Amino acid sequence: MKIQFNKRYLRIGLTAFLVVAASICFYYLIFHGDRFSAQLHALIKVASPVIYGIIFAYLMTPMVNGLESRFLMPFFFANKGNPVSVKQKKWMRVISILLTIYIVGCLIYGFFSILIPNITKSVRSISYQFPYYVQNLMNWSAKFLDDNPDIEKMVFNLFDIYSGEFTSYLNNSIVPQMETLVKHVSLSMISVLKLLWNFIIGIIISIYVLYSKETFAGQAKKIVFAVFKTSTANQFIKDVRFISNTFIGFISGKIVDSIIIGIICFAGTSIMKMPYALLISVIVGITNVVPFFGPYLGAIPSAILILMVNPVKCVYFIIFILILQQVDGNIIGPKILGQSTGLSGFWVIFSITVFGGLMGIPGMIIGVPFFAVIYAMIRRMTNKLLTKRGLPLETSRYRDVDYIQGNVFIPMDETKNTTFFKLGKKKQDTAKDGKNDSTDEK
Repeated sequence: MKIQFNKRYLRIGLTAFLVVAASICFYYLIFHGDRFSAQLHALIKVASPVIYGIIFAYLMTPMVNGLESRFLMPFFFANKGNPVSVKQKKWMRVISILLTIYIVGCLIYGFFSILIPNITKSVRSISYQFPYYVQNLMNWSAKFLDDNPDIEKMVFNLFDIYSGEFTSYLNNSIVPQMETLVKHVSLSMISVLKLLWNFIIGIIISIYVLYSKETFAGQAKKIVFAVFKTSTANQFIKDVRFISNTFIGFISGKIVDSIIIGIICFAGTSIMKMPYALLISVIVGITNVVPFFGPYLGAIPSAILILMVNPVKCVYFIIFILILQQVDGNIIGPKILGQSTGLSGFWVIFSITVFGGLMGIPGMIIGVPFFAVIYAMIRRMTNKLLTKRGLPLETSRYRDVDYIQGNVFIPMDETKNTTFFKLGKKKQDTAKDGKNDSTDEK
């Protein structure tokens, strides 16, 4: 005897099960979120080499595709009448991957071979001359306070107020934690070695991902078309392409922009004969990867370093960084990044603040493209709903709207004028009634 299943009851039961399971998961996340985050952190730690490999492959994909299409394809496609065979495609992919890794490795090696000796020299010079810098700064501060008695009085008052608190904090908080700090430093060295090992494993994994990236993409599309309807799957794949283009366009453009800013900063500081020009330029260039706040994050330690050497040049450096940030924000950045995000300045600051608070420095870097994707999704859904209701899509049409009656937009100005007219009429009527009352009294 065959058991007949009622599809309707099966769907109801499955829906009820999913609702109960989702409720349990929601309860667990709310009241036991620390356990979930710990397990998630452990899972990410175990899978970190694979994650690094996927990220490396994702970042190197544009270079691999460019080498194949612009250089290797003309070489292998000499006979235009015959298509490229599968064997030739495999050789093209292997050669393009090896060339990409070689080029990236040479760039990284060249960068650090120039950077590390100069940074080592700068740090050694700073450590040797640090007492002189401190004495120079103290002499300049003493002279400045002698020339400005009011500021000197205010500074000494602040020093008298906070010196005791600082001494107490130093004795009660910093000194007892020195042993813990040493342990953290030793553990961080072990973490650096683990990170280096994961980095090497990630590069090996990225080679396999790059070699079979079309196969992985095809398998993912196959799953999407199997799970969703054709129209939904098409839209989902289109959204994934948009997300990929937004992220890769922003990240690659920001890297190029930071390199240009670092070169300009090195040229400017060298012309002005700033101390430690290369070290300062590297700091400014690296921190420029962080949108909006990056130049200021790099300028603060650089300005402190210059202040210890020459306070006057520190003022010139701050002015130079402000000008450089304006040039980058208004000329260089828009030319390189273009409309890769499509966000206004407010939403850029909002995304950096929120994602930076949630994820730290990585959140500040990827927060802008991530929020740009969310912003684009919300805009697409809003435009789709407005189109269904027969309403216009232009934002300018809604700026001065008070309400919509049918398909007619009633602007706020007319509403205010109408309200004012009604109020004025009521005041006139009240005045007339008052005059009539006074006349009757007379």
